[in-house]
Amino acid sequence: MDGTSRRYPDEREAARRDRVAAAMAAHGRRGFLRRHEARRADVDQPLPIGHGQTSSQPSTVARMLRALEVPVGARVLDVGAGSGWTTALLAHLVGPDGVVVGVELEPDLVAWGGANLAATGQPWARVVAARPGVLGLPDEGPWDRVLVSAEARELPAALVGQLADGGIMVIPVAGELLTVARRGPAPSDVTVRSEGPHRFVPLR
Repeated sequence: MDGTSRRYPDEREAARRDRVAAAMAAHGRRGFLRRHEARRADVDQPLPIGHGQTSSQPSTVARMLRALEVPVGARVLDVGAGSGWTTALLAHLVGPDGVVVGVELEPDLVAWGGANLAATGQPWARVVAARPGVLGLPDEGPWDRVLVSAEARELPAALVGQLADGGIMVIPVAGELLTVARRGPAPSDVTVRSEGPHRFVPLR
């Protein structure tokens, strides 16, 4: 033995699970729900947050975050920030050296989700209004990680184009949850893996 530590695949997965579990323990869903829904925060199902949108069930959020493999210090885009919950979880994962920006179309949710996020004390993350007809934040990219919490009909080239080299995006497309990884500058340098069937509100 040379004294160096080695991490095998099952150990790496356990480490990812621990980080995601810690983030979810630090920022529970209760603080990101409407008052009349807060009592159901621990129920593993989607809950309405208004404007036809939902707070995704915790097991689905955990699955998406683990697939995203968020490193400390990363720049992360959260598309469809809604209540601000996933933005807060991502902020916990990247830490103070990272940047997280949640984008949201509904003005009421931008204000509410931004206030929910601010209450977590993570100033390196923010929620901003999405520009109608523009997916993501191309002017602030590229992004190391992109999380999309709304379902696209097909894989959006506009979001794939905002991924940095080595970047990963997790996005539901046509009933499937996909992990998209970029390993170079060309369109052919993108690989797509299915994480299984999932349904979300439509991406607009």
